[in-house]
Amino acid sequence: MRFFHVDCALTLKRIYVFFVLEVGSRYVHVLGTTTNPDGRWTTQQIRNLVVELGDRVDEFRFLIRDRAGQFAASFDPVLADVGIETIRIPPRCPRANGYAERFVLTARTELTDRMLMLNERHLRAALAEYVRHYNGQRPHRSRQLRPPRPTYPVADLNTQRFKRQRLLGGLINEYERAA
Repeated sequence: MRFFHVDCALTLKRIYVFFVLEVGSRYVHVLGTTTNPDGRWTTQQIRNLVVELGDRVDEFRFLIRDRAGQFAASFDPVLADVGIETIRIPPRCPRANGYAERFVLTARTELTDRMLMLNERHLRAALAEYVRHYNGQRPHRSRQLRPPRPTYPVADLNTQRFKRQRLLGGLINEYERAA
């Protein structure tokens, strides 16, 4: 669980993205974006995630988070109520949350460093499409080049005919076997 920020080109505001990463599958949940991540907003976002997970919430035992001031005292009890223990990483120790740090680097190099975000709505739209690609199409080395939850049957690489689909104006390309 972590925040990362994106600077908006048009409004000159810093927008914070709040996300959770399932370490085992590398599946990403973007919980929300805001220009003012306070404790109430962060607590509400984690409540929304617990509701979204539904019965799957029992699969998770721990949540690793940093010590940012955006996490209010009411944050940890929401997770404790569903049986998830919150672990805070040591101060100034980003390597302790390496999986989240890697997603931030990937999202920045593949998306936000290559596109000017005009406003929060534009960021949410681009991020939603990127996360759909990340979770359903993007190969992950730690998962034998398979996405977290494939949205297509895995292509046989011995075939020579592939179809390309451009995302985000050609910034990202997805390939699938041609019929």
